[in-house]
Amino acid sequence: MTDSAPTEQILEPDLPIIDPHHHLWDWPVALLATLPPLVAKHGFSKVLSGSLRYLLPEFLADLNTGHNIRATVFIQCGAMYRADGPEEFKPIGETEFVNGIAAMCASGTYGPIRACAGIVGHADLTTGAAVSAVLEAHLKTAGDRFRGIRHSASYDVDPEVLGPLVRVGPGLYMQKNFREGYAQLAKFNLSFDAWLLEPQLPELIDLARHFPETPVILDHVGTPLGVAGYRGRREERFSLWRDNIRKLAALPNVCVKLGGLAMAFCNFPSFLQVPAASSAQLASEWRPYIEACIEAFGVNRCMFESNFPVDMGSCSYPKLWNAFKVIAGQYSADEKTALFSGTAQRVYRLAI
Repeated sequence: MTDSAPTEQILEPDLPIIDPHHHLWDWPVALLATLPPLVAKHGFSKVLSGSLRYLLPEFLADLNTGHNIRATVFIQCGAMYRADGPEEFKPIGETEFVNGIAAMCASGTYGPIRACAGIVGHADLTTGAAVSAVLEAHLKTAGDRFRGIRHSASYDVDPEVLGPLVRVGPGLYMQKNFREGYAQLAKFNLSFDAWLLEPQLPELIDLARHFPETPVILDHVGTPLGVAGYRGRREERFSLWRDNIRKLAALPNVCVKLGGLAMAFCNFPSFLQVPAASSAQLASEWRPYIEACIEAFGVNRCMFESNFPVDMGSCSYPKLWNAFKVIAGQYSADEKTALFSGTAQRVYRLAI
C-alpha cells in the first residue's frame, strides 16, 4: 500500500524505540496468482503486491524515516525455510537467514541501528519432547540472539476470518502433544510468542497458567476481529476481549505487544483507506485496545510493536510510530521508556 496522505512531522524524534515485532521475507511474484479468491476480501493481494520483498534495504528505508529506532526483534514468518532435510529442521533456515542480517547490522556498516538483535523462530511443538533437538539447532545457529519460539494457534470455525492464513485446527494450545513440546522451552530459557484470535484467548490463559516458568508474549493485543461473521461486532465483543486480557494480566509470566491493529482481521476504517489515515485517526481507532492493555498489564509488561510489513495495509512505518506516540502522550517519561524500549529490551534480553 502506498501512503498517499501528506507526510507527517515525526513526533518526539529523540525517544528511543526498540521494535519488538517485524518480519523479513522475499516472496516470489507468482505467489499472488496462487492465492485463493478469498484473499481479495481481506485485502491481502493489495498489501502483498507492495511488500513481496521486504529485506534489509526495504527495512532500513523504514527504520531511517525519523524515529529513533535503536534495535529490533525479528519474529518468525516462514521465510527462507530449508528446502531439503528433515521437515522438523526446515525452520532453522529462517534463523540462519535472519542471523546473517543481524550480523550485517552488528557490523555498523549500515549505521547504528541493530536490526534483528533478537530472533524468535519456529519449532513444531506438537512433536513433543523431540522438539528439543530443533531448539538446540536454533540456539547453535543464532547463539546469543535466539530468544524464543512462535507457534501460532490462530483459528476460527469460519474459514473466511483467516482466509489464506488458515493453518491449524481448533484447540492447538490445549493438545497434549503440543504441551509436551511447550514444556521444553523453559529448559532452554526460551520465551513463547503467541498469535491467536480474540475468541481463543481462554486457551492461552490456560496454557500460561499451567506453565508459569515460561515467559509468554501475546502478539497483537490478542487480535480483535471485525471481518466475516465478526463484521460490525468488534465493539460488541470489546468487553469480552477486555475480560480475557485482564485474566491474562493476572499471570505474571505474560506480557503483551501493543500493535497489529492495522491488520485486515481487525477491519478498522483505516485499513486500505484512500487517502491513508492520519496518525490521529489511527490513534483514535486503536486507543481503546491499547489503553485497556496498559491498564491491565502496566507499562512494564507492555511494548509497542510495528508488525511490519504486514501493517502497511493501514499506514506507513513513520506514521504508525506517530500514532503510538499520540496514544502515549499522557504518560510520563519513564512510562514511555518502558512502552517504547524498556519492556522489549528486558523481555527479549537484548544487550544493547
